[in-house]
Amino acid sequence: MNFTDYSAGFLLGLSLIIAIGSQNAFVLKQGLKREHIFFVCLFCAVSDAILISSGVAGFGAVTAHYPQVVNIAKIAGVVFLLGYGLQSLYASVRLSHALTVDGQVVTSLKKALLLCFGFTWLNPHVYLDTLVLVGMVSTGASSKLAFTVGAVSASFFFFFALGYGARLLRPLFAKPKAWNILDALVGFLMLYLAWHLYQS
Repeated sequence: MNFTDYSAGFLLGLSLIIAIGSQNAFVLKQGLKREHIFFVCLFCAVSDAILISSGVAGFGAVTAHYPQVVNIAKIAGVVFLLGYGLQSLYASVRLSHALTVDGQVVTSLKKALLLCFGFTWLNPHVYLDTLVLVGMVSTGASSKLAFTVGAVSASFFFFFALGYGARLLRPLFAKPKAWNILDALVGFLMLYLAWHLYQS
């Protein structure tokens, strides 16, 4: 395997995904609560793998010719982010929950994956990053396979590191106030991302 192309794909994938966003905030929160971490991380990573592979295979040209696909995802993404953001702000002022030692599950796997689906597939920036940008950069790689594997492995590395690394912050989130602050930050982040998405 071409290590140069693998490294280029890995670094590009990592640079695109490491910025804080709605999906990363959700994975972090699931990691803190120890709720369905493996499946949430796996869903995010596999979704990225599908999008990245499609981008390298040339799907970026499809979105360039049919921009309405991105516009539809944009509208759905704004609505989804607004709803989740308002829900998080409500939780920050009306709910009091500490992180107990037993890590009691309060969110079903189905609900967690549905939320994960929304944060991943209703975000048009994901399509622009993976289908268009990664697809364009991959044209300069001598081995598209190595480049794709590098970008995909970056997603798997990042999501699982974020999900399982979040447990280091568990002592802090044993206090209900910390959860209220996190909910408020997540809520404002979602509203900002919805506004930014609407303006883009």
